[in-house]
Amino acid sequence: MLPTPYIKCDYDTVYEPSEDSFLLLDTLEEELPYLESRFKNRLSVVCELGPGSGIVTTFLMQNGIPSKNQSIYFAADISPWALDATLDAAKRNKCEKSYLEPIQSDLNRCIKSKEVDLLIFNPPYVPAEEVPAVPTTKEERDEWLDLALLGGTDGMVVTNKVLDQLDIILSPTGVAYILFCARNKPEQIVERMSRDGWSMELIMHRKAGWEVLSVYRFTR
Repeated sequence: MLPTPYIKCDYDTVYEPSEDSFLLLDTLEEELPYLESRFKNRLSVVCELGPGSGIVTTFLMQNGIPSKNQSIYFAADISPWALDATLDAAKRNKCEKSYLEPIQSDLNRCIKSKEVDLLIFNPPYVPAEEVPAVPTTKEERDEWLDLALLGGTDGMVVTNKVLDQLDIILSPTGVAYILFCARNKPEQIVERMSRDGWSMELIMHRKAGWEVLSVYRFTR
């Protein structure tokens, strides 16, 4: 069993690791043989969108996923609090030997050069009337946290932006792992993305309280 990173940060500003975070960690551990085989003996570009506390990016670096000592890591988030937390998590878990680049960016300006080999996304998936506006200052603590949780109609407004850009983010052999809740209607997403030429495979799902969470693997 791979070690879980030690995380300590201000949970009034970033999403506290919860069932969805640990489901992603378990998925990545289970998928390790697949990823090692796919990216064996090559430099891999890894990007987590919305790293929050930094637990997933740190887990990847800590365990050399997907290719030991041959990966560079990007953490892209609109929240400055999330980027601070991710850098702190990497430091606390002694990941200094890994290359980590934090990027403060919204989804319309994230990496679009078909260079990402491994993309991880735990989106704001909670259905809401609308996606919160981006706060104008770092001090608006509650607003930054809301932005990490609320995903608009069906909880899919933010996720759909990523799905629409997947082809211009992932490398030709790239893999994406995206988390959904049942209210996101993932079965409909499978049908839509399949029509666009994507292969989606359910890797792991778990009941978490009143919600059912699932992680799907996307490949061309």
